[in-house]
Amino acid sequence: MPIVDAHHHFWRAGAQHQSWRPADTPELERDFESAELAPLMAEAGVDTTVLVEHVDEQAENVRLREYATSPFVAGVVAWLPLNDPPTALAELGRFDASFRGVRFLIGRNPLAWLTNSDTLDVLRELAARSLTWDVVVLSDEQAAQVCAVAERLPSLRIVVCHLARPPLGSGTWDGWTARLDRLASYPNVALKVSVGLDVLTSWEWSGDELAPCVEHAVSTFGTERCMLASNWPVILLRRGYVESWTELASAVSHDPNVLGATATHWYRL
Repeated sequence: MPIVDAHHHFWRAGAQHQSWRPADTPELERDFESAELAPLMAEAGVDTTVLVEHVDEQAENVRLREYATSPFVAGVVAWLPLNDPPTALAELGRFDASFRGVRFLIGRNPLAWLTNSDTLDVLRELAARSLTWDVVVLSDEQAAQVCAVAERLPSLRIVVCHLARPPLGSGTWDGWTARLDRLASYPNVALKVSVGLDVLTSWEWSGDELAPCVEHAVSTFGTERCMLASNWPVILLRRGYVESWTELASAVSHDPNVLGATATHWYRL
């Protein structure tokens, strides 16, 4: 079974407006492309990847098709405007075989619109096409809406990114563990073992703090619903690719499901 990095990005500086990126992140203000990632993957022992959209615009899907020609990219999570169902359905018609899932950047916004009938129709079409829905959950309110979708559409594969925003560096675990329990109660929801921007910009990386957090997440979801992901190049705000991958792999005890089998199954790689 190949080792799969289930979440990373490529971009060219100036080619897109990254509304999600704080102004004080000069480390990310340059090109990040396959020629840089390939040797890092080889050093870390990673075989293949899932490339994920990072800006919400149609031009992003054009760029993703180009990047999908990289020999190690096994699948793409493309942009889809779920808050605009007619446009979303039209964009779905332009998808190709490299696209294995979709994402729409929700930030901290409320998600009551997710259970509108026309939005559910789009999500139902994703399930019919065997496409995943990737979502970054940052709050209990967002988690509740994701769970509402999971309950209504049990055939839709939902992938929650970046450990559902663990309280690393601040707060207590109680709210986060309850959030994980609720999400994990739906068998069509999986979890990416990765560290997101919200945590990276507020937390000084600590292996002692990270490991028990990862272990708890994996024990809650089970290895068959967890997948390891680098979140490169965003991870460079705190750690290098090889160092972060090695630390995360150790935290999951190098479990073969988390290292590759789960991503291969959920994304139909």
